[in-house]
Amino acid sequence: MAVNEAERRAMTRALELATLGPRGVNPQVGAVILSPEGEIIAEGWHHGAGTPHAEVDALSKLAPGAAEGATAVVTLEPCNHTGRTGPCAVALIDAGVSRVVYALDDPGEVSGGGGDRLRAAGVSVDSGEQADVAHSIIDGWLTAQRLGRPHVTVKWAQSLDGRAAASDGSSQWITGPEARADVHRRRAAADAIVVGTGTVLSDDPSLTARDGDAFHEHQPIPVVIGSRHTPDDAAIRRHPKTPLFFDTHDLSAVLAELHSRGVQSVFVEGGPTLASAFIAAGLADRVLAYVAPVLLGGDRLALTDIGVDAIDAARRLTIEEWLPLGADLLAVAHPVLTTEEGAA
Repeated sequence: MAVNEAERRAMTRALELATLGPRGVNPQVGAVILSPEGEIIAEGWHHGAGTPHAEVDALSKLAPGAAEGATAVVTLEPCNHTGRTGPCAVALIDAGVSRVVYALDDPGEVSGGGGDRLRAAGVSVDSGEQADVAHSIIDGWLTAQRLGRPHVTVKWAQSLDGRAAASDGSSQWITGPEARADVHRRRAAADAIVVGTGTVLSDDPSLTARDGDAFHEHQPIPVVIGSRHTPDDAAIRRHPKTPLFFDTHDLSAVLAELHSRGVQSVFVEGGPTLASAFIAAGLADRVLAYVAPVLLGGDRLALTDIGVDAIDAARRLTIEEWLPLGADLLAVAHPVLTTEEGAA
């Protein structure tokens, strides 16, 4: 059965509801219950670990029997396991829901399979509606489920000729205020922000997420990678979150430790050396390249060695979005994965 217009509108609303939930070890999920006539009769979202999942939250707002013959529209496949709460697939079946529309499959080996369980019980199921939007909301959680590490975004700002700084090392500011404001919004959406000791020593960044002079409500955990000492009076030591320091160049080990601490999304904002290291190691899930209409020349490249020695070894990217920001342009892209690397 094709997804109808009422279900599409309900999915748009469910995606809005999903963002009301907290980021954490569980995904942000929203749910909308439609009557057989296509009217919204209940809404819900996941309020955090240990609380009812979005579907159960929505069902709890209905009288017994009120969901009979209804359609549940959910941003993630209803779970199929018992954790702190019971399986949402079973809750929907027991409530008498006759149809479920969801955006993304649950990749979990234990939690996945809810769609099949619903079908086996005679419930009509459709998936994939607005999957791209749903993916963008929980990409960190999805990466953590699939790879056992945080989702990594690597960001840099560059001149039109690919330089990250002028010949004397100065780089503030290559881009304009609109681009810098966009960076701060994206910092606020990450669990951790990562730089190398070189950036700390040369730029003394605060690594906070700000809206003008005010702090965003959510602040990423500042993370410094490298063996050089961070000065006691460094701005990062005054960050609202306690900084983490890793005296290592093993990026996979750093990500594993962050994952163990519940970090699901990492924003890499170090200099060319650190950005290139993440890309060379195949650990960049998304690239943000802020391009300013200026020419700098010289050898201060935005990226250094990323392990490409011939054109046929180039690291191909898929552009998700070209976003004008004042006079600047943001390219949002993700690597093109081979089948061996996990492409669908």
